Amino acid sequence: MHATNADAAIPAAAAAKLRLPLAAICAIALGALLVFAAGFAGSAVHDAAHDTRHSHALPCH
Repeated sequence: MHATNADAAIPAAAAAKLRLPLAAICAIALGALLVFAAGFAGSAVHDAAHDTRHSHALPCH
């Protein structure tokens, strides 16, 4: 039996509903990883992140 376009659209629609939350969770996890990695990294990486925040006029303390 051959699948029709209607049959293929159902899984695609379900997959589309999962993509946005999954992308959001991945973005949040990556962002948190970068923030914590820079915070607990050695002096050079931490200082570079600190100076970048100051160059954008963002508070960091």
